[in-house]
Amino acid sequence: MAAGERVAVVGASGAGKSTLLNVLNGTVVPTAGTVEVLGRDPSALRGRELRQVRARTGTVHQHLELTGALRVVHNVNAGRLGSWSAARAAWSLLRPQGVPEVRAALDRVGLADRVFERTDRLSGGQRQRVALARLLVQRPDLVLADEPASALDPALADLALELLGEPARSRGGALLVCLHDPALALRHCDRVVGLLDGRVALDAPATSLTLADLERFYGVVR
Repeated sequence: MAAGERVAVVGASGAGKSTLLNVLNGTVVPTAGTVEVLGRDPSALRGRELRQVRARTGTVHQHLELTGALRVVHNVNAGRLGSWSAARAAWSLLRPQGVPEVRAALDRVGLADRVFERTDRLSGGQRQRVALARLLVQRPDLVLADEPASALDPALADLALELLGEPARSRGGALLVCLHDPALALRHCDRVVGLLDGRVALDAPATSLTLADLERFYGVVR
């Protein structure tokens, strides 16, 4: 991926999309070959070096990785733990830090009034937006997102992809996003990569593809 690039990864369930993201964020070690993230191989890093790469990598997981019993402010602040000391992180659980920044991030996803609400009281779509706000306060260089719009209505889905693409558009970062919706891929990404049984079966600029092309790739018949 080049700096400033937004890449959509598409494919049927089980094609390997989530596994690819987990390899890139360092939670899964590849059984063969190598991977380079921000110029480094995560599987070869330990300690401080690994934390530095992870701090520059923001991940929106398919299952969101939120703690339901905590208030929204704490889940959003989790995006900044990589740049905070252990003491500040612990103190923030008692007296939330950076509330204005958290509120501003939540405002961008339409949840500014939920800062201190328990996360498990939110709907699935609202929790998905909390995960987006967590990414906004982290300000990563590389964004990895696994089905970030699956629980959102069409307008919010477009907003989510706009926000996820900000690092690529504004500061030379990059976005790799797994999507089931071909239309979102074409509207918000520069390149589309299609996976089939763990292998790349499609790799083309979004401008060279049509919705019909991607529907044929998925085997969709209208």
